[in-house]
Amino acid sequence: MQPRTSAVGRKRRRCIEAARRAQIIQAATETVAQVGDAQASLSRIAQHARISKSVISYHLAGKDELLEQVVAQIFDEGWALIEPRLVAARTEAEPPRVYIEVEPDHWESNRTRFLAMASIVDGHRTSDGKPRFTDKWEETVTVVEDLLRTGQENGEFRDFDPRVVAVTLRQGIGGALGQWARNPELDLTA
Repeated sequence: MQPRTSAVGRKRRRCIEAARRAQIIQAATETVAQVGDAQASLSRIAQHARISKSVISYHLAGKDELLEQVVAQIFDEGWALIEPRLVAARTEAEPPRVYIEVEPDHWESNRTRFLAMASIVDGHRTSDGKPRFTDKWEETVTVVEDLLRTGQENGEFRDFDPRVVAVTLRQGIGGALGQWARNPELDLTA
């Protein structure tokens, strides 16, 4: 016989579970930002969150799923910031500029999230040693490539290989952010 649970009780339990998952994801983000992906064990994350490791295991399948959640959340937040500005652009030349300006500005006010994301994306591997988040980097390149291609199709940009320029822009942004990660005094906005 199943115990009866009211709609209010189920809703409250879902809210509590969502809050606990958010707490775990935040603790993982902060822990990875402090010690790096390789040193951020579930035990260490649980200690940072002031919970037991079993609480993490109850909510998530393991470290891989937890780090996937961290990366997904951080990428979703970034896209939520950039997308409205891209949509509001009045010319095809504006979106690439917006993309180049918004990303460093966003990270400058979210350093912990950047450090965690960079450590995870750069360092976390599959069981066969391949980078786990190659698709996330590819997504960001594809967004820039599409912006550039649209600008070309509408006659605002000259002829060039959008893929090559998109990779170059992403690497340039990544290089600046990498320098900033090592030297927080670097002025990203400049």
